[in-house]
Amino acid sequence: MIFNFKKKAEEKAPSEKQGLFSRIKQGLSKTRHQLTDNLASLLLGAKVIDENLLEEIETQLLMADVGVEATQEIIKDLTGRLKRHELTDGEAVFAALSEDLVKLLAVPQVALHETTAKPKLILMVGINGAGKTTTIGKLAKHLQEQGKTVLLAAGDTFRAAAIEQLQVWGERNGVPVIAQKHGADCAAVVFDALQAGIARGVDVVIADTAGRLHTQSHLMEELKKVTRVVKKLDPDAPHEVVLVLDATIGQNALQQAKEFKQAVDVNSLILTKLDGTAKGGVVFALVKQQGIPIRYIGVGEKIDDLKPFDADMFVQALLQHDKG
Repeated sequence: MIFNFKKKAEEKAPSEKQGLFSRIKQGLSKTRHQLTDNLASLLLGAKVIDENLLEEIETQLLMADVGVEATQEIIKDLTGRLKRHELTDGEAVFAALSEDLVKLLAVPQVALHETTAKPKLILMVGINGAGKTTTIGKLAKHLQEQGKTVLLAAGDTFRAAAIEQLQVWGERNGVPVIAQKHGADCAAVVFDALQAGIARGVDVVIADTAGRLHTQSHLMEELKKVTRVVKKLDPDAPHEVVLVLDATIGQNALQQAKEFKQAVDVNSLILTKLDGTAKGGVVFALVKQQGIPIRYIGVGEKIDDLKPFDADMFVQALLQHDKG
């Protein structure tokens, strides 16, 4: 019995997407070895498909940070299938698990490119160290490759290095950056950037903000101020608030998502550093608990390692067992 979803991925995705599938698979290698290899060993050796086996699966899911709520939902479904005699062998269990994982991630995506707003203002938020500023540079490049014109706002005025870092990304991508001096008002910077974006007719303005802990209420209030100020130019702005989360922090990402969502109505997520953790299962916990769709995932340090998130491809890449 071989658990290999590569053929399914090839059937569902055009040949030009195979490079993307391979890169995501490679980026998820640590989580895949933690979760999929253990599950495969468990199911390959299973002589009886029963509730004891489901308990073992439950343990593996929890160890991969899939989360209690998401794991309970999966086990409830598998238990129902078991009682209906649908899980006749390990292959059937693995296939059912794959379906359940994809279903968990089936949260409607915010229509990034369907808004009539021009420019669309994307507000990037998150704590220090999550890779927010770097992600902005990668996102700008990705949007450019889609034919979009982009302008950046250096709204992280607390760190002079953050302004310089964004300017370097701007130069590298040929993207203009609106910045003020260190210590300037973040809301003013973002307002100026949106105003410039309107005047120049750009498609997307991406605004950086200072990294902050979700417990720093005064900084969270600053984010609320930014959203109030930009509405003077466009009542619907910001059109998307993206929370950048470091996947290596596991379950701690859940509390961050909760607090940021309460402060600024986060409506999409970017998970960075998935290539550096065996706890990539937190993706499922985040979507289950917060109902926020994942927009992109970071699977490496290169500029093209920010990949659009596709639930089906993600699960296929995660569950492809390398028979060794």
